[in-house]
Amino acid sequence: MEHANHVRLTADELTPAVLEGATVYGADDHKIGKVDHVHGSGTATNVVIDVGGFLGIGAKPVSVPVGDLEFMRDEDGDVHALTAWTKDQLKEMPEHRD
Repeated sequence: MEHANHVRLTADELTPAVLEGATVYGADDHKIGKVDHVHGSGTATNVVIDVGGFLGIGAKPVSVPVGDLEFMRDEDGDVHALTAWTKDQLKEMPEHRD
């Protein structure tokens, strides 16, 4: 996916209502998961990503700082994120539990 023309979200837009459900693309630009939910606010925000699985079954939730993700909107207005993490790196992280 070409991201050059996508609009980066402002800090004010980094809310659960906007971020939850966003697709996350990894370092190789492959889909690695979806944002399940968000903890905290501002720079202390952590984003819980469901990694792996199929249709949400068997996915592993992991928590990463919001600063590790670059959120943006595509031409259709859909929110997604880019990260330097790979799917394998995220799968190796401890499972997030609420």
